Amino acid sequence: MVYIVTMREVDLRRIDLNLLVALEALLDEKNVTRAASRLGMSQPAASRALGRLRALFSDALLVDGPGGYILAVEALEQGSADAMVALVDEAPAGIRRRGLYDEKLVTLMRAEHPALARKLTLERFLELEHIVVSVTGVGPAPVDEVLARIGRTRRVKLRVPNFFAAVEIAARSDLVMTLPSSLARAAANMKRFVSLPPPLDLGSFTMSLVWHARQQDAPRHIWLRRAIVAAAADMSSAIDVGN
Repeated sequence: MVYIVTMREVDLRRIDLNLLVALEALLDEKNVTRAASRLGMSQPAASRALGRLRALFSDALLVDGPGGYILAVEALEQGSADAMVALVDEAPAGIRRRGLYDEKLVTLMRAEHPALARKLTLERFLELEHIVVSVTGVGPAPVDEVLARIGRTRRVKLRVPNFFAAVEIAARSDLVMTLPSSLARAAANMKRFVSLPPPLDLGSFTMSLVWHARQQDAPRHIWLRRAIVAAAADMSSAIDVGN
């Protein structure tokens, strides 16, 4: 099967914002006991928070793995997911990838965001609070690599492994995202967002098809990869003509 995340509509205005703090700790620590210690709560309370987050986002978020929990998209390594398409600069050992198409990054924020009242300069961009989608949990985000080269950092408030979770959070808060333009268009079809060019040259980045090496020669997986590559070629053509 292809690993696909689906998500129902969520109104974060009715959600305990402490859950977002718990989410960050759980994703960073990948261990409920360590996350509980970091949050100053009991292990059962942290487990309940994880359960509420799973229900909220209709996503496992973390799945059981050796030595604790792993990011759900790392289920590639566990065999419960076959492939994913993502912006991936670094991949864990045993993971194969193939570049599909190049994209520019844009900065996305909710349509009522107060930052839209002024021009988005680099200084204002760095002052904003950011949400980052990290599908592998490996390495810095491309934006942070570019900023590091000029000796700057941004305020990353939250990291999530799930694009849909990031969209819901950004739609109900003042957190902003910088992401591939095709994902920004998808987000704008789901919620009221405004996309802006980032206030620095981020270049272009490659969206990749990622799978586990043990699937490399499996006939059914070869068929799946060919189908995804063909679909990506169609998407790349659409990007080239501005659709």
